[in-house]
Amino acid sequence: MNDQITVCGHVATDPKHHRTTSGLDITSFRLASQQRRYDQKQGSWVAQETNWYTVSAFRGLATASATSLVKGQRVIVLGRLRIRDWEQGERRGTSVDIEADHIGPDIGWQPKGSGESPVGAGVSPAPAASESSGSGTGTGEWASAPPQDTPF
Repeated sequence: MNDQITVCGHVATDPKHHRTTSGLDITSFRLASQQRRYDQKQGSWVAQETNWYTVSAFRGLATASATSLVKGQRVIVLGRLRIRDWEQGERRGTSVDIEADHIGPDIGWQPKGSGESPVGAGVSPAPAASESSGSGTGTGEWASAPPQDTPF
């Protein structure tokens, strides 16, 4: 399988960096991508299920990821989807991995009440909608509510 995938989510674990004996740099971390939809009746974002991915970056992207990503940061990952079944003793499961080609900050997402501008954007952040609390975790909010004519 060589499916391309783009996922927006939060870095859920501290990135782990190592170098193989052949000199290949690898950085990996868990990514939590929570689905949300805008409920016009409630006037707020409503949390849906969370998908979990293991993201692996290689070579220069691995080095850059290890030095710039932090747990809790909102990122966009583009890469190749890998789905594998595994077995360990009596335990069995499925692993959903992304071999990253690109990783970047999601500058449309701001920590609630941070008032900080996205790095390098050169603009002031858009004010957050007053009732866009989503899941209530306080980890971040959309910069603005979607247009009223959107289906979600």
